[in-house]
Amino acid sequence: MVNILFCGNDKVFDGMLTGALSILRRTESCEPFTFYVFTMDVSHIKDTYLPVTDKQIEFFEGVIKGYNPENRAIKIDVTDIYEREFSKCPNEGAYCSPYTLIRLFADMVEGLPDKILYLDADIMFNRDVHLLYDTDVEGYEYAAARDHYGKYLISPNYVNAGVLLFNLAEMKKTGLLERARELIKTKKLVFADQSAIIRSTTRKKMLRQRFNDQKFLHKHTVVRHFSKRLFWLPYPHTDNIKQWQVSRVHKVFGYYCFDDILYEYIYLKEKFSREVNRDE
Repeated sequence: MVNILFCGNDKVFDGMLTGALSILRRTESCEPFTFYVFTMDVSHIKDTYLPVTDKQIEFFEGVIKGYNPENRAIKIDVTDIYEREFSKCPNEGAYCSPYTLIRLFADMVEGLPDKILYLDADIMFNRDVHLLYDTDVEGYEYAAARDHYGKYLISPNYVNAGVLLFNLAEMKKTGLLERARELIKTKKLVFADQSAIIRSTTRKKMLRQRFNDQKFLHKHTVVRHFSKRLFWLPYPHTDNIKQWQVSRVHKVFGYYCFDDILYEYIYLKEKFSREVNRDE
């Protein structure tokens, strides 16, 4: 069993769908997957902060079961935990949204497996997930790759928290997430959850950049992370192109190797929209 964790509101549906399709299409084994989805309703902070819907989860599970009937999608509402732990904390207005904070509840949710791969919604697998998932993390709290910019600007081993292979049993033993939550509650941090995780780490396993490539795509790239990046031409600027923006992926990056995944995503997204409209 391969265990994956996504976190977010109903707007992460495109990322969940494209990310899961990339995993399922690029992985050769018939081993079943469980996709856990942490979500919450904090619309009192902002109108668009709504949870992943039951319809989205039902549709998502139907898609992944098409690849293997044993695949599962499990939605976990952490609204109550968030209100108890982080309501009105210094990092509630985090650089992305409060949803970046909720993976810090992984040790508080009953039933999660000891080994689970946390993924941001803006990632695509270019190669078999087992190249990453089968990494031995015994004695480590997690495994992660360096942050493309942070390794130059902050520290050589500064990691990007968008792809984290959790050894949840070890994290519970060392209290990493408990310490991270305390930092979130008491200190305003530049990168909120990522800063809290890094500051609370006792022992991490460093992965090669190909397991979380935030700027380039090579043949050996396992995970392409479509995070915000710097472009030099036609003038220095940043842009935040996501994998579901198919025409921009083609035009700006010149990537066509994901087309089998993205064209299925387009078909499925249209199918989902028709189903929602029919039910309304």
